[in-house]
Amino acid sequence: MENLYPIYLKLAGQLCLVVGGGKVAERKVGSLLECGARVRLVSPAVTSQIEEWANQGKLELRQRQYQTGDLEGAFLVFAATNQEKVNRRVSEECLSRNLAVNVVDDPPRCNFFVPSVIRRGKLSIAISTSGASPALAAKIRRQLERQFGPEYEEFMEILADLRRQVLAGEADIQQRKQIFSHLVESDILDLLRKKKYDQVKERIQNAYRGNRS
Repeated sequence: MENLYPIYLKLAGQLCLVVGGGKVAERKVGSLLECGARVRLVSPAVTSQIEEWANQGKLELRQRQYQTGDLEGAFLVFAATNQEKVNRRVSEECLSRNLAVNVVDDPPRCNFFVPSVIRRGKLSIAISTSGASPALAAKIRRQLERQFGPEYEEFMEILADLRRQVLAGEADIQQRKQIFSHLVESDILDLLRKKKYDQVKERIQNAYRGNRS
């Protein structure tokens, strides 16, 4: 298989179709909703969680068998049924329309794969084996989860806030780079782990004022 091109998609407001109503489909829907996607789900039977989301108006539920018209307006598609024939049909119809489609546990019928992801606020780390071994991707994710703990979420919030301040108040590009580099190379992450917030504040002030002076 050719190398895959890694990419992050903005799904807010985009219509995503999920065909299937079991636990796998439920996980796909949950991830899509987290990204602000509009979700259309087609399946004769669904899990209680999917039904709850539908009742809450979080997704459009078409509780019946898949039909070609369900693809109308879709940005990307997941085929997650336990029926190989249905999954194959969804894949073929998507590919003929140049739609992005992922068929669960059937790499040859996909034109995109969903990586195993670690999220720490604004930080996300994706691991992909190009569909060759989801189990290995999951193992690597668990290893990285221990390395990149919850303090990274706090650090990302600090960096994002300071970045806005620096971009608004510092015109010199080299000065900006020095400030950001100083912060990233500092011991702030270790201080966040130890919840030494006064020292964190001190490091931030030093990075900003010191590089501006």
